[in-house]
Amino acid sequence: MSKNEGPRSKGSRAAERRLVPLSVWLCSDTAPGRAEDRPPATNAVCGRHRHSVGRELARHLIGSCTRPGGIVADVFTTSETVLVAAAEMGRMGIGCVPRLPVAQHLVGRLRRDLAADQRAAVRLRPYGPHELLEALLGVEGRVELLIAALPPYPEFGRPTGSAGVYCPVCRAEQPTLGASQLGRFLEDARHVLAPGGHLAVITTARYERGRLVDLAPGIIRHAARAGLTYLQHVIALRVPVEGDALMIQPGPAELAQLRRAQSAELPPVVSVHADVCLFTRAAGGAR
Repeated sequence: MSKNEGPRSKGSRAAERRLVPLSVWLCSDTAPGRAEDRPPATNAVCGRHRHSVGRELARHLIGSCTRPGGIVADVFTTSETVLVAAAEMGRMGIGCVPRLPVAQHLVGRLRRDLAADQRAAVRLRPYGPHELLEALLGVEGRVELLIAALPPYPEFGRPTGSAGVYCPVCRAEQPTLGASQLGRFLEDARHVLAPGGHLAVITTARYERGRLVDLAPGIIRHAARAGLTYLQHVIALRVPVEGDALMIQPGPAELAQLRRAQSAELPPVVSVHADVCLFTRAAGGAR
């Protein structure tokens, strides 16, 4: 599906019904020499959090699911990416940022990346994803797009590795949404979405203790119980494509996992894509 196609194409429900069940979006943010590709500096957000929603993926979602002047909410805000994309595209961006160190970091990044008039369209709310109704108080029923990039570790708890030394998000990170809270979160998402609005849940399947962990099937089941309609599964490729090959460039963490060819251990895992599940609140209103 192209950048300009999606749930809002041609402004009709017929366009939604023509969505293919599975699409691939090219969402590479890789560009040689960019500052964020260099070794982390003090107080820099780590790669895991910086790329939870890349710039290209954010622009794809905003362009496909919203109209100019619409409201975009980033539920698990770990970087400025979604908010900057929303402001640049003429939308209002709301970020849920319950931790003060992260909010302070984001304020500095927004001042750097956006002009004053664009920053006026950005709001930071001191609430986590389990406080979605409070975070979006005053705009409930009018949000056109909720973006929820779930933490890349099991059961939405703490990460399994050590926290980043410099990353303010790693330092402030707390368990944010237990599996038992997922149903409530999806109910709240349906409540704050505008009729016909969209929820984009972003996950990444991975191996954890020798088994594949894929959160998407459970999320789809919970969303159906919450009254959200499942529209589409998008594979968002995060690495460049050259010809018919994926240009995968492992970072220091992946290179450190390299083992002898005869080792029985699993090979290093490099994330090349994200899974995006798109849901909608039916235009008929709340249940």
